[in-house]
Amino acid sequence: MYEACLEEVEELKEEVRRMLATDVNEPLKKLRLIDSLQRLGVGYHFEGEIEEMLEQIHNDSCGFDGNDLYTVALWFRLLRQQGYNVPCDVFNRFKSSDGNFKEDLIKDVSSMLCLYEATHLRIRGEDILDEALEFTTTGLKSIVTDLKPPLATQVMHALRQPLHKGMQRIEARHYISIYQEDKTKNEILLKLAKQDFNLLQSIYLQELSQLSKWYKELAFASKLPYARDRLVECYFWTVGVYFEPNYAHARKILTKTTVLTSAIDDTYDAYGTLEELQLFTNAIQRWELSALDGLPEYMKVIYTGLLDVYNETEEELRKEGRSYRVNYAKEVMKSIVRSYFTEAKWFNDGYIPTFKEYMQNALITSGITTLAVNSLLGMGDVVTKEVFDWATNQPKVVKDLSIIGRLNNDVVSHKFEQERGHVCSAVECYVKEYDVSEQEAYDVFNKRVIDGWKDINQACMKPIAFPMPVLLRYVNLARSFYLIYKDTDGYTFAHEALKEFITSLFIDPICM
Repeated sequence: MYEACLEEVEELKEEVRRMLATDVNEPLKKLRLIDSLQRLGVGYHFEGEIEEMLEQIHNDSCGFDGNDLYTVALWFRLLRQQGYNVPCDVFNRFKSSDGNFKEDLIKDVSSMLCLYEATHLRIRGEDILDEALEFTTTGLKSIVTDLKPPLATQVMHALRQPLHKGMQRIEARHYISIYQEDKTKNEILLKLAKQDFNLLQSIYLQELSQLSKWYKELAFASKLPYARDRLVECYFWTVGVYFEPNYAHARKILTKTTVLTSAIDDTYDAYGTLEELQLFTNAIQRWELSALDGLPEYMKVIYTGLLDVYNETEEELRKEGRSYRVNYAKEVMKSIVRSYFTEAKWFNDGYIPTFKEYMQNALITSGITTLAVNSLLGMGDVVTKEVFDWATNQPKVVKDLSIIGRLNNDVVSHKFEQERGHVCSAVECYVKEYDVSEQEAYDVFNKRVIDGWKDINQACMKPIAFPMPVLLRYVNLARSFYLIYKDTDGYTFAHEALKEFITSLFIDPICM
């Protein structure tokens, strides 16, 4: 069945390539085709063709004079996604003489929705896109109850989950359900999207099965009953970072290292005594088997598991001449453990640091640098030693990611964490230092998160410092954080927040 599905996908891909090769003189038709391919989740099969088409559209449109909002917004979003820094002042033509967006634009829901999605590619200083986001959000909310499916479904989903901030496979599954109701749908694209989704789902299930065997052998569930049992959630997170089949090795490594980091985090947060944690911190800094001596039995389970995974990874990468990568991963693990211990000491002493002091440590305990470095271990030739040097030196894009992850997490989780006994969060530190309400702290943090997204968008603009496949891992990490910590701590309360997404991604195939 798998082979037959794979064969059909290859045949459908060839049909789509013929479509892409057809000389279409209308830019809007090209843009719509690219948009459909990407939103249906199959754009990764045609990256070269899409890049070529968008480069041509970009070169032909330096003086883009379209007056149709839908076309201009789609042009803007697709080119920005591809890294082209096209100007946002193309939207000035949709303003009236009073400087506001024309009120009659609201009558064209598809165009409003297209503009809304485009605004999420904004960078700092683009006031017109800030205004456009407010205008479209208000306008779409005011009319959504009057709309009929599938447009109503699209609008409601977009208001809750903007496309640019969505986990790609989850958004693809959602869009397939919308696209199949579209009267203008292309049956070849729809069939390819469904078959490809199901094919990838079978690959994920196979990988998850192999990871489950490894996890059972670790016996964390029985030997570390205090730790969150989150193998599937860690793998789900990893698929959010890279869903493509060619990243199977990278997914395996990142899932294993994330599971181990999670267990260590819970040990420092909720179980180990300060004396035990000091022993474990010292052992991690030594990073050798002899450091097991003197550790409590439950910590030996984590420590040996950690060394085994990194040794195994090092051996696998040695065959490719890339074993040097593991040294970078070890260093960021040592760093996060030191910062976990700092938090444990703060909690033990009842100490509330300044907001700046808290954030300096918390940007490390957010785990982003650890994730950012570990996510590169299993990637191919695109990742060089220079990339690892850059990634481990807290570059701005990783700091932005850390701010997004840390503040989103703290806002949704600080109340229940304080009830159970936990080190102070960004909220408590900010409220105490600046004598403000929790809501005022939330507002400040939300502004910082918005700026973080703008800066990540800026980092992906051409010319880029490092290859786009590397930068996309970080964009995808931000997307995962957005999904998991949008309304609640989706990692801790996974059975409530993530069950539906995990089921749709790994369990329920799409009906053909």
